[in-house]
Formats: sequence, structure tokens, C-alpha cells
Amino acid sequence: MADPMKIRATAKEGGADVRVLMAHEMETGQRKDASGKVIPAWHITEVTATLNGKPVLKAHWGPAISKNPYLQFRVKGAKAGDKIGVTWVDNKGDKRTDEATVG
Repeated sequence: MADPMKIRATAKEGGADVRVLMAHEMETGQRKDASGKVIPAWHITEVTATLNGKPVLKAHWGPAISKNPYLQFRVKGAKAGDKIGVTWVDNKGDKRTDEATVG
């Protein structure tokens, strides 16, 4: 299982600024290892975010996203104490979900 995401959600002016750092290798499938064999593709394909269980963001990603991706977005209507959940799924079927409280 992947390492936990680092999620920070800060209440600000009628919403919340959310910052997420995801731990993932994000291989494109185009690099080769020391012996010349192609390293198989392994990357996040979908990211979703929820506010108190309701979806607020859905993103479809591909192999061009960097290793350990960083995502920042704003959620209108969020207030201190609300729960922000972030889930990613990769092309191998691995999945990670983490949650933070808006501060």
C-alpha cells in the first residue's frame, strides 16, 4: 500500500484551499532500467475529492504527471470542521484514500 497523502485544508473567504501531496512513483512506461528492459507503466489514472462525503472534484490523469504529484484546489462553501477526502486509483488497480479536517 502506498504511503498516506499529506492533505492540508484551510478555511478561507467562504471556502477552503486544499493542498494534497501524494506519494506515488508515476512511471511512464517509456524509461528503461540498467539492463535495458522497459520499466512498466504505473501511474495514477483518477483522483477524486469529496467534501463531507459529496464529490467536489474528479480528475483523470495519465503518465505525464510527475512523481509524488501535488494537487491544489479550492472548494466553495467549506468551513472549519468539514471533512475533505481525497482518493486516487492507479492503472494497476491500487487505491488510496485519505481524509483531513478543514482548519
